[in-house]
Amino acid sequence: MTGNKIRNMEEFARVSGISRPTLSKYFNDPSSVRTNTRTRIEAALELHDYRPNIYAMNQNRKLTKNVGVVVPLLSDPYFAEIARNLEQRCIAAGYRPTLFSSHGDPAFEVEVLETLRSLKPAGVLLAPLGRASDRKALERFCEDVPTLIFDSSVDEIGLAFVGSDNFQFTAHITDYLCRTGEPPCFFEMKTPANPNAHRRRQSYLNAMKEFGHTPDVISVEGEGWGFEEIGRLGGHEALQQGYFSTNTILCSNDRLAIGLLTACYEKNIRVGRGDDCAIRVAGQDGHPHSRYTCPPLTTISHNYDAVSQTAAEALFTAIEGQVSPWKSTRLEGKLILRDSA
Repeated sequence: MTGNKIRNMEEFARVSGISRPTLSKYFNDPSSVRTNTRTRIEAALELHDYRPNIYAMNQNRKLTKNVGVVVPLLSDPYFAEIARNLEQRCIAAGYRPTLFSSHGDPAFEVEVLETLRSLKPAGVLLAPLGRASDRKALERFCEDVPTLIFDSSVDEIGLAFVGSDNFQFTAHITDYLCRTGEPPCFFEMKTPANPNAHRRRQSYLNAMKEFGHTPDVISVEGEGWGFEEIGRLGGHEALQQGYFSTNTILCSNDRLAIGLLTACYEKNIRVGRGDDCAIRVAGQDGHPHSRYTCPPLTTISHNYDAVSQTAAEALFTAIEGQVSPWKSTRLEGKLILRDSA
């Protein structure tokens, strides 16, 4: 036991070398932190003979009502829609949301987190870049600020993860396409910006094997977030070179599918389910504009309301002091049948 009396959590965090948010998580629920972290905290408690004032902890947590919402690209219609949902839920719960976009840039994502850190928000709803993110920077931020990860998980960091079940997405729509026509080829970017694309590709491979079909993956060149133009240019090449082995194409996401539909139009290829149609095209995500393509795009959609509600409520509960052990929540998508497939 040391001779100096520790007066508050800040002092204990400083002398123990353990971040304040991590200590708060421990005092609310010791099982919510990793075993080695719990051992360090308990050793420090014994050494410094410190016991927190839980009432004061709860009062301090409520001083700020600011909540940050961070997405990879705010101009992407999917992220714009999910951010809109989260913003409305924050306002309804009495918080003041601020929206940030990392613009698909890992370095800028770190800058956004540092800006948020300086604002001292009550909490943050973060959709990271995934594999491209600076993992150590994310870990440091999540240790200092209550953070709920959504859309793309990065190991077990933050309070919890909430997102869509990408494996279910692709397996479900692949099953539908196999049952209603020729089995689908899979149309994707060779170097996708969104890490969920890798899960969808693997799910397609698994599903085709399970259904007794030979998978056919067409990976087109292109980097960044300009998915429609990548899909259009890659679609032109694939159609010209005869890369598609069947007359059914499942795209990795709706924005690629929109680009492919444009390529089909420019090459006078009729898309749809009718006898006069040459190919079927389907996407994934439930893009807010997918209803208005020509023909309207068959897709499997995120449950925007359920994802935003589950994520927001988990963060608000943690802000109020009820911190649960880390868990992953993945919500199923809904198949939306339209004329393209």
